[in-house]
Amino acid sequence: MPVWLRRKPATASDNAGTARETPNGAPAAETDGPLLSVRGVERSFDVGGARLRVLKGINLELFPKQLVMLKGRSGSGKTTLMNLMGGLDVPTEGTIHFRGRPFHEWNDDRRTEVRRRDIGFIFQAFALMPLLSAYENVELSLRMAGVPRSEWKPRVTYCLEMVGLGKRMSHRPFELSGGEQQRVAIAKAIAHRPSLLLADEPTAELDSQMAAQIMNVFREIVRTENVSICMTTHDPTIMEVADHVYEMVDGVFVDNG
Repeated sequence: MPVWLRRKPATASDNAGTARETPNGAPAAETDGPLLSVRGVERSFDVGGARLRVLKGINLELFPKQLVMLKGRSGSGKTTLMNLMGGLDVPTEGTIHFRGRPFHEWNDDRRTEVRRRDIGFIFQAFALMPLLSAYENVELSLRMAGVPRSEWKPRVTYCLEMVGLGKRMSHRPFELSGGEQQRVAIAKAIAHRPSLLLADEPTAELDSQMAAQIMNVFREIVRTENVSICMTTHDPTIMEVADHVYEMVDGVFVDNG
């Protein structure tokens, strides 16, 4: 593994809570414990008259400024867990606390508001608006989060420059490579200053060199944006940069120790 890709062990000062602001400028609530806590979570679905258990008692903690990876085969439950962590779904059993608050008890409207302000999503298929430029795609996330218009230009410019696309801001997705589109998606996901970034297979469609570049961007985001990242992956070459790797098999975590 290249030296620049190796993750420096986090120090106590790195993981100490830092004062954050919401996109509207108000201080965000901080807790001394984990940013996200998953306890005894199960998720079942009714399929053809039968009960399908996808998650079977998941426990996980994600702390500030951590990079955590979920690995496992397709169908192991990784994406289902990510959906629960991001408030896109609710567990059948168990609890999920975000910033010490009971995420699992909130209705969809309240969870949606938190997602707009405090959670960023990165999808394998990039999820960019095809007729908008890179700049406009990133700006869109600020509009949705209710960020004041006066902050749009400097924040969008900063985020795109951070991911190395300062000279490609006016290009539309079809004019960008796969790696560049993924970097636009990252800039879009962090623009509204979330505390949690969830990435579903962000390097799956990229070659090894581009995947390493994306992980370098993630490292920089954790360092400069005070964000925690949880991502799913199949790529063993990038797992060494993570603070912790959870392996999922048939809806449970496997202890590799």
